[in-house]
Amino acid sequence: MMRKLSMSELNRPSLKEYKAREKRPVIVVLDNIRSLHNVGSLFRTADAFNLEAIFLCGITATPPHREIHRTALGATESVNWEYHPTSQAAVKKLKKKGCQIVVIEQTDKSIPLSKITLESGTQLALIFGNEITGVSEEALDYADVAIEIPQFGTKHSLNVAVSAGIVIWELLRKSEK
Repeated sequence: MMRKLSMSELNRPSLKEYKAREKRPVIVVLDNIRSLHNVGSLFRTADAFNLEAIFLCGITATPPHREIHRTALGATESVNWEYHPTSQAAVKKLKKKGCQIVVIEQTDKSIPLSKITLESGTQLALIFGNEITGVSEEALDYADVAIEIPQFGTKHSLNVAVSAGIVIWELLRKSEK
């Protein structure tokens, strides 16, 4: 017989313990994300994977906001975040910091996620674009590499929050090998 674990059995850290933990060297950059639900979901994903931070850019809404909180479920308190008026400003800052800039986008040079190999020990900045237009040209210009999630249906893209979960999981899985 199987039973669900109780909250206490999950051994989750307190907010204070979580904030004090060393983070994985990954910064998620949200390039003009329209949906507040996607923003909240991405905060939860960043919390779940213990990522360094989220950079919210352009029209991407910032906490505190009721609709973000609805899906973030408190992750806006645990995940470090910054707002940048443009994606270009955020990416320039990350380049200066020495981050490898990785865009999740369908380009003429995209590498399938299953085939990507990234330098070990390098801090990553993963850029996820607008739900309709994708990663902006201003952010794309700074990319070191483009990753694409292979798809086999009639649609041209996945929801941005779903894409982020897939990409982050796969890159972290590969880095732990």
